[in-house]
Amino acid sequence: MHRNSICIVALIAIVLFVDCKGVDRSKDRRIVEDKTIFQTGARWNPDLDNRADAAIIYGTAGRSFEERVESWRSRGYNLQFMTGIAWGEYQDYFLGKWDGSEDRMREGQKAANGDTIWHGPTVPYVVPTDNFIEYIKETQVKRAIDAGITVIHLEEPEFWMRAGYSEAFKEEWQKYYGFPWRAQHESPENTYLSNKLKYHLYYNALDKVFTYAKEYGKSKGLDVKCFVPTHSLINYTSWRIVSPEASLASLDCIDGYIAQVWTGTSREPTFYNGVQKERVFENAFLEYGCMQSMTAPTGRQTYFLTDPIEDWPRDWDDYKINYQATFTAQLLYPMIDTYEVMPWPERIYQGLYLNPATNEKERISRDYSTQMHIMINSLNDIQKSENKVSGTHGFGVLMANSMMFQRYPTHAGYDDPQFASFYGQTFPLLKRGVPVDIIHIENTPYKNALKDIKVLMISYSNMKPLESRFHDHIAEWVKKGGVVVYCGEDQDPYQTVMEWWNTDGNMYESPSEHLFERMGLSKKPAGGKYSYGKGAVYIVREDPKNFVLKAANDSQFIEVVSQAYAQATKGKNIEFKNNLYLERGPYVIAAVMDESVSEEPMKLTGLFIDLFDKNLPVLKEKIVNVGQQTYLYNLQDVSKKKPKVLCGASRVYEEVDTKSSYTFVAKSPANSTNISRVRLPQKPTKVLVSKKEQANIDTCWDEESSTYLLTFENNPDGVSIAFSW
Repeated sequence: MHRNSICIVALIAIVLFVDCKGVDRSKDRRIVEDKTIFQTGARWNPDLDNRADAAIIYGTAGRSFEERVESWRSRGYNLQFMTGIAWGEYQDYFLGKWDGSEDRMREGQKAANGDTIWHGPTVPYVVPTDNFIEYIKETQVKRAIDAGITVIHLEEPEFWMRAGYSEAFKEEWQKYYGFPWRAQHESPENTYLSNKLKYHLYYNALDKVFTYAKEYGKSKGLDVKCFVPTHSLINYTSWRIVSPEASLASLDCIDGYIAQVWTGTSREPTFYNGVQKERVFENAFLEYGCMQSMTAPTGRQTYFLTDPIEDWPRDWDDYKINYQATFTAQLLYPMIDTYEVMPWPERIYQGLYLNPATNEKERISRDYSTQMHIMINSLNDIQKSENKVSGTHGFGVLMANSMMFQRYPTHAGYDDPQFASFYGQTFPLLKRGVPVDIIHIENTPYKNALKDIKVLMISYSNMKPLESRFHDHIAEWVKKGGVVVYCGEDQDPYQTVMEWWNTDGNMYESPSEHLFERMGLSKKPAGGKYSYGKGAVYIVREDPKNFVLKAANDSQFIEVVSQAYAQATKGKNIEFKNNLYLERGPYVIAAVMDESVSEEPMKLTGLFIDLFDKNLPVLKEKIVNVGQQTYLYNLQDVSKKKPKVLCGASRVYEEVDTKSSYTFVAKSPANSTNISRVRLPQKPTKVLVSKKEQANIDTCWDEESSTYLLTFENNPDGVSIAFSW
């Protein structure tokens, strides 16, 4: 009796903060107009001047904050502000200099052995107490707004799953649940409750700080916008970190997100066909999809991040290959056209990393920086598109924030290696060229959350629904013609944690019993096909992790989803292939995957500029081999009459064209080389670069494409270019 009452109290408290209110924000419009952004902790420097729309000034540490702000503002950048909500340069807080306390280290996250989990010297990952929240308001947010900045980012609300043993956390447990702290390693229920509390603490912290930011900004006549830069739910679950993720959609004080996806997150090894290895492109595709689908029904603005390097020291060749993979993946979401083009330019331009050719640590090469600038400048130009990625659409994999609640530690010998249950539902389709979507269960109350889905794949082996009402929306969707494929044995130890399905009069042994009952089935249906309304339910009594942990073991899954798709579409078949392809205006994006249905390369014919080649060659044919990606500019879709810089390693300003001339100013970081393709109505007779006449017009002109290959050394103050004919 005591046990049930405790969990009911906990459930009531948790439901107070969980997830979206069902308000349709799909008609909201973006009001932060900066299309491209980057974050930096440095003052303006000519080597760092990458010419994105806005510079995000990171942190207020030191007296140099206002100087850093002004240094970028004076160079024409719009300004935003970012700092960590779980960690940062907060030594003054933890060493007691802010409020005189000598006991702030107790607010660090701690593991079971008592060790503090550090982010840096004297700065732990934080248990976000009320006192810490006040510190963030006063020393970070207020100072940024006082400097005239109206876009605030609080990044990476992260609580490690292995944490939960500090005195501060124990006190938060008592306040939240109303009963004494329990060690999470002692039972699945304790683990579940511990991670739910971690989840709530950062939800609460963001709510309080962003509400303050908007109110303080309003008091100064400013309209402050608030963003959460965050890893994907996929990555946080893989890395065993808890974060609010989709539940933030319920907060009116949040205007958007940065999808922090890059080589470092996407190279996390995964299982497929019984093999564990890095699958950077495929993982990045799913991570960006996870973030896009999380925010799509809410109307929030989303920036996609890529990084030309990563946090861990590797070599320049490794960085380049994986940058291309993640960059391609982000472009395959045509509904997104706002980007964080890089974090930490000071690290990218000035850091020393291994050159495999010399075995010496060196700065970024001219070749790689030129290619990088070509790529990031294209992000200033590329637009949203109504086109879809090639392949059969309509497949959705259901995710829930509770995935983060049951990854660590393991109990009763049940394990989900490398988050295999998720990849068991996605890789078998994605590897066959099916652009599978992610559906967040927390978004199902939104009107259009399942609008484009034909087949919804569900498993409660690695997650649990936090509210029963989500099942009502899924059941109603099936009744109207949707098809569910449910995979799972429902025998993991978290099926029996005290939750809504087994408290307050409910007597379900697992949440799936409630779902099945809502769809007119028995509580424990055997594997097979069942009808409900105009739709159907296919049940596979196997945990989806087995589809990828074992070699050649996804055939049953593919057979069932093929039948489900045929049912949902009145007999249509799924197209299986080894590639994904998309056109966005003149931009062509493609990837050919290994471990797929074919080893055949993709052959593209036409007239293209290769944007992954720093020399910007004009091609009539592009071969994309297995395991590679490509990014092309389609010249056949561009008018030859109007002069234009089609692509290049500098950003173009002050364009003027007449019947016989075309002039502009090009800006890009110092100590880098520009290579550009310029479309002209005819071969120029004179080309001036900083008023110096160029003598190699014949060798730079390509008659078939009507483009001029322009090369010069970049200058952040600008290089004047003049063509005449």
